[in-house]
Amino acid sequence: MTAALADAAAAVLRGNDLGHLTVASPDLYPHQWSWDTAFVAVGISRVSVPRAVAEMTSLLAAQWPSGMIPHIVFDRPSAYFPGPERWRSELAIEPPALRTSGICQPPVHSLALACILQEGRRRGGSDRRTAEDFVAGTLPGWLAWHRWLAASRDPEGHGLVEIHHSWESGMDNSPRWDFPYSRVTPGEMEPFTRTDTRHVGEVRQRPTDEEYRRYIWLVDQMVAVRYDEEAIRKTIDFHVADVFFSALLALAAEIIGELAEEFGRRADAAEMSEVAARFRAGVAAAVDPETGLATDRDLRSGRLLHSAALSGFAPLISGAEADVLARQRELLLGPDWCGHRALRHAVPPSTSPAAAQFDRRRYWRGPQWPVMTWLFSWAARRHGDAELAGRLREEALRQLGDLSFAEYYDPLSGQALGSRAQSWTAAAALDWMAWS
Repeated sequence: MTAALADAAAAVLRGNDLGHLTVASPDLYPHQWSWDTAFVAVGISRVSVPRAVAEMTSLLAAQWPSGMIPHIVFDRPSAYFPGPERWRSELAIEPPALRTSGICQPPVHSLALACILQEGRRRGGSDRRTAEDFVAGTLPGWLAWHRWLAASRDPEGHGLVEIHHSWESGMDNSPRWDFPYSRVTPGEMEPFTRTDTRHVGEVRQRPTDEEYRRYIWLVDQMVAVRYDEEAIRKTIDFHVADVFFSALLALAAEIIGELAEEFGRRADAAEMSEVAARFRAGVAAAVDPETGLATDRDLRSGRLLHSAALSGFAPLISGAEADVLARQRELLLGPDWCGHRALRHAVPPSTSPAAAQFDRRRYWRGPQWPVMTWLFSWAARRHGDAELAGRLREEALRQLGDLSFAEYYDPLSGQALGSRAQSWTAAAALDWMAWS
């Protein structure tokens, strides 16, 4: 099965490869997504270091003058909605050179840089030179991305990233956002037609039409102020401190700082170390002492957003004090999460099956996402918890044995959901199988 799984995963990535970039999936997501690209590059590096470098290079070419890396790069015409005509990134005060969306996604890119560098050095020769030259040559761009996040999305220095749209979190319709969206009331809007529901077998797997209308309203609000960050903070209806995004920034800044140190950029390394410490502290302070889970905050009302969402395990990503990590680990493996008796596979569901908001088939409200399992296993491995990393990896590879490489899975039946032949799912499989 291992050889068949590796061959099938590699075939998915080849099938989604446009030469200069890999689309997220052939039908539902026909463009380049920011954090997808990083995960995809991790997997591709196990097959071809130069191709992984090209993947990351194509994304960095879309970086905004501000330093932001946009969440979608529109490289070719398609029926995808919302497309560049709705995002209108050319209206930004400092517009990007390419057609992109106007928001960002979590900064997992330094994980990919570290993996590419490690794989290049393992292979040696031209692969080593390619990886080292790439990382050294593009560090200024990646550093600018982290600096933009630290300054523009945490202007008061609280150690929590502010987001303006749930799409920025990556967890679009998670129960995390139910309260903030209940306060979003769309006004007059230019009409639109969804296209995402055409590519899934069952409409209820996707966000509702009401949710989608709110999503597009927020896009229109940002366009109206020409993507000016200060104006958005004052006017946008959705303004939330995202604890999981913050944890990823803490981890990412730590890694980019290590890379900067290695390539002789000591001042940059020290700066990124401070950024990592700031956001790690922000995540730690957001842990609810009663539940043991990290919580988001609605910045419009000041309300803490308690939910049984996977984001509550943010400290397992960012790192934390030993007692916090021990409790988080116990909760993750316990009966409300991976140890829930009804789960087909013991990997993290996006929402606890024990929660009232759990919906086993609807996107981020219950299904298991292999890429999230990979992220938690990779972080556990980095933080020295080889046992947890190995348990998640083993169970996840069993889940992927259906060879569909689905976007997400029904946690109770194990059925593949969402799009099939999803690039980041295939990439996760390739990387897991290369672990020693």
